[in-house]
Amino acid sequence: MDLYQLEAFVAVAQERSFSRAALRLHRTQSAVSQTIGKLEEQLGEKVFERSSRDGTLTAAGKVLLEYAEELLNLRERAREAITELRSLHEGKLTVAANEFTSLCLLPALHHYHHMHPSIKIQVQRSLSGDIPRQILNHQVEFGVLSFKPEDEQLTSTVIYRDELVYVVYPGHSLAMAEKVSIHDLGAESFVAHNVSSPLRMKVIDAFKRTNTTLHMNVELPTLTSIKEFVRMGNGVALMPRMCVADELARGELVAVKVQELQLERTLRLVSRKGATLSHAGTAFLNVCRSMAADPKYNAVWEEDANEPRRRTKSSVATALPGE
Repeated sequence: MDLYQLEAFVAVAQERSFSRAALRLHRTQSAVSQTIGKLEEQLGEKVFERSSRDGTLTAAGKVLLEYAEELLNLRERAREAITELRSLHEGKLTVAANEFTSLCLLPALHHYHHMHPSIKIQVQRSLSGDIPRQILNHQVEFGVLSFKPEDEQLTSTVIYRDELVYVVYPGHSLAMAEKVSIHDLGAESFVAHNVSSPLRMKVIDAFKRTNTTLHMNVELPTLTSIKEFVRMGNGVALMPRMCVADELARGELVAVKVQELQLERTLRLVSRKGATLSHAGTAFLNVCRSMAADPKYNAVWEEDANEPRRRTKSSVATALPGE
């Protein structure tokens, strides 16, 4: 196998058509078909169902696709790394994050962009569950997660801590309460995010442990839509404090302390363990560490793998946000 064969194979698999793959590769359809034929001959397996005209993969083809994409992504990373030998005047920073953590990265990206304006910044919106695979497949250099990845091939640095807060609109019956019990929430209508997450499961478990009914009557696709819906007087929500800091300051939403729901959100910058980071990636990691270690940001950071821990203050961070 060579990389051109894999490139042709991935193009057909993604385009689901030999003709469209040929156009994409600036080759004739016959040349692409011959390349795939040689690949199958070397593998001793068919990678496409010949009875289908839409480039349907065989079982062997599905296995090969994952490795082929990883190799081609690694090739691009190698090209970029060579280019970056000209210093940080060129290069690209690639980060995978979800909706909330994309917003939280803005302070770090702001500092980074001012320090290295020539570096291209590409933040890819992804589901948290997909980010570890994207890092391992070399699709991105970093990912941002609110949980420690289980894969031993990944390492992470804690760069921010936030808390989950129970928010209501000012006219709500609980708006004047300083503190409530989770049992007081059994009759409330929660507005929830429609994407599952480890933190969401912790909330569900907390309600189960206390035998309290959890009514998630409305599910919305973004955190912005959730807080706006509650602000309009619809139900209640559990939100990362940073997401609602402005609304709380303006009095458009009210945060009520729930004794059994003191949940912390920890933001981790994740990368491949032992990987040689690009110059652009190394510079970004240094920016994140510098901001997290600065006492004025009231932040916390720590390294994995038994590295020394360093703390400034124990309260929730407000500058470099997390998922």
